[in-house]
Amino acid sequence: MNYKLMNSISLLMKRIFSNKYVKLIVKLLLTLVAFYIVFKNIDIKQVLPLLGHSNFWLLLLSMLFFMLSKYISAVRLNMFFKQIGIFMDEILNIKLYLLGMYYNIFLPGGIGGDGYKIYILSKTFNRKVKSVFWAVLLDRVTGVLALFCLCVVMFFLVPLTIPYKWWLLVLIPLAVVCFYFFLKIFFKDYLSIFNKTNMLSLFVQVAQLISAALILKAIGNDGHTGTYLFLFLVSSVVSTIPFTVGGAGSRELTLLLGAQWLGLDKSISVSLSFLFYFITLIVSLSGIFYAYCSILPEIENVDESKS
Repeated sequence: MNYKLMNSISLLMKRIFSNKYVKLIVKLLLTLVAFYIVFKNIDIKQVLPLLGHSNFWLLLLSMLFFMLSKYISAVRLNMFFKQIGIFMDEILNIKLYLLGMYYNIFLPGGIGGDGYKIYILSKTFNRKVKSVFWAVLLDRVTGVLALFCLCVVMFFLVPLTIPYKWWLLVLIPLAVVCFYFFLKIFFKDYLSIFNKTNMLSLFVQVAQLISAALILKAIGNDGHTGTYLFLFLVSSVVSTIPFTVGGAGSRELTLLLGAQWLGLDKSISVSLSFLFYFITLIVSLSGIFYAYCSILPEIENVDESKS
């Protein structure tokens, strides 16, 4: 095949998949495939009783810890914004964060929550789109770094015999040091908040881990809690990859495959995923208020006061 034909095909594929509607269709298909695999490999008659007889108060407490994790996430993101001269009080920042959550879950075919924040803040505060984009992306990377470190720690609760297993702990300082030097080389302005943002990220993931542990307790799980929580953290990493609609299906599929691999109860594993996603939906739905009662005037007023 000659190079001109290859370039033409490459350009055509790029144009096709750059279309937001095509992306949405692909995501929908992948989501349906993921759920098809999940439901094909579980006995729904075993899952429904777990969901229906869950302890309501433990689920409510789980939701509170999830909300706490999102509050800390919003505070962390605001720290990144302040480094590029975007100053918002925490109340306004949380409103914008909830709106972003709503867009990420319920409007997956559009620009998404992060895209909306990047556009609005760059326009309102007269900052380069690239600057706001990197602030948002580095905030996400900080969260994934904390997830990775917790995954390594929780892996020691998984009953697998692996030679030199303890050497895996070296990966934690190695990952942190690599991220530090990455910032030092390319984004020196963020070094001053390196310790604080990483600590907040750890708090975020611990709060979500407690939320998951409470769900397991709510559905009556009494064994292998550490292994389930390890799989939950792995599924959280997978869910950050935007190849399904709002992360739906990817977490469920990861927990299912992990349960099969480790010989766990698939019904408990999938129930954990369903309930956690349901909690995410409820909290994200609260952002609908700010979608219809625009917070843009509040953001513009902040800009005027800082100008």
